[in-house]
Amino acid sequence: MSAAFVREQTLAPRPAPFAATGVKAWVGQRLFATPRDIAMTMIGFAAFVLLAMPLIRFLFLDAVWQGENRDACAHVLTGACWPFVAAKFNQFIYGFYPADQLWRPNIVFALGAILLVPLAVPSAPWKRLNAFLFLVVYPVASFVLLTGGNLDAEHFILGYFIRIEDHVDLVWHGMRAAFWLDYAFSSLVLSLAVALIGWLFGTPLSTSLKVMVGLFALLALVIAPADADFGLSWVETREWGGLLVTLVVAVTGIVAALPIGILLALGRRSEMPLVRWASVAFIEFWRGVPLITVLFFATYMLPLFLPGGANIERLVRALIGVALFSGAYMAEVVRGGLAAVPKGQYESAAALGLGYWQTMLLIVLPQALTNVIPGIVNNFIGLFKDTTLVQIVAILDLLGQIRSAFSDPNWASPTTLYTGFAFAGAIYFAFCFAMSRYSLFLERRAGASQLRMEANRT
Repeated sequence: MSAAFVREQTLAPRPAPFAATGVKAWVGQRLFATPRDIAMTMIGFAAFVLLAMPLIRFLFLDAVWQGENRDACAHVLTGACWPFVAAKFNQFIYGFYPADQLWRPNIVFALGAILLVPLAVPSAPWKRLNAFLFLVVYPVASFVLLTGGNLDAEHFILGYFIRIEDHVDLVWHGMRAAFWLDYAFSSLVLSLAVALIGWLFGTPLSTSLKVMVGLFALLALVIAPADADFGLSWVETREWGGLLVTLVVAVTGIVAALPIGILLALGRRSEMPLVRWASVAFIEFWRGVPLITVLFFATYMLPLFLPGGANIERLVRALIGVALFSGAYMAEVVRGGLAAVPKGQYESAAALGLGYWQTMLLIVLPQALTNVIPGIVNNFIGLFKDTTLVQIVAILDLLGQIRSAFSDPNWASPTTLYTGFAFAGAIYFAFCFAMSRYSLFLERRAGASQLRMEANRT
């Protein structure tokens, strides 16, 4: 008599396992592992043939690659006209920036890449110095290179409102006070105002003084180079365009959105009613207004509220509007991250004797921002694509320059329109895809760090 747990028949041989490594292993495990995977693979391949192959034929196989004018592409009905992109390339990248001064935006592009790459690499050394150069020095240097510097103080908004000559009869070698002294006086007044507001809301006097000194130094660092004469010719912002404007608007909005969003999120959770109400009002107002309305107001209506003689460049007005708009949306993303931090983290910080700002900067904010990395990068990607709205207020970004190039009769062909939009789509996809992949890298790195921390606790 055989035992119940003994099998009486031999099992049929199983199929050989897939290779553990290499291309064959990847294909076997991901594409043909089960009947359902095989069916999905076949459907995906059919969709690729039906959708991707015509695109490949249009962009590469049937495309025209050489030519001087529309005659090269007039007879082509199913292929891209790449000579059009080559002929208009400088216009797409720089707009109408003077041709003999293109070395200046090229230096700006190169410096941005040189500073951004090591900042994005976690193992790169000198992180604080790199961050200072990228966030403080680089914007000022870019402004000077792109515009030429040597601002006219009479048209500089801060120097116009607060001028030392209006308060002190100062004569220096028979001349009125120098413009840089106006800026120094303006910066000092603004720094004192910020420090006084902080002190009134309970910030220790020593902290307020530190904020005042830091803000004064920052304003002096930004203003002094902008008004210096570097011997560069002045280039008005209306001559900028193309990818240059797209990157200026996107980078300004991205860099400004996170600190503005953090301050607004902390203000919305503040226990001081005035700060909380002001933060809520600011966030809800900017989130309730479309970006196109913000751009229209900043471009056409804001000058009506300024006193006579005061002027702000049209592009600068758009940058301010984009920064405030994106900061309001970022505030809600950061607030979600703050809400996800366990209450025990605050209690642990209090038990260690940490103050409010120490708790936020060292314990709470790092965890909160890590929790909402996908939301932060999603906002950045959306902002990068929303830069196309500036063309509605007569600022020609990349897409605006491409659309304006379609009116050139020398390149009127059946496929010029589609080629231009394909070129723009490729550039937008490259930047947005790079941001999404870097976001995924940060998420995985943060998850690995969290696992190591939990392992060390156990």
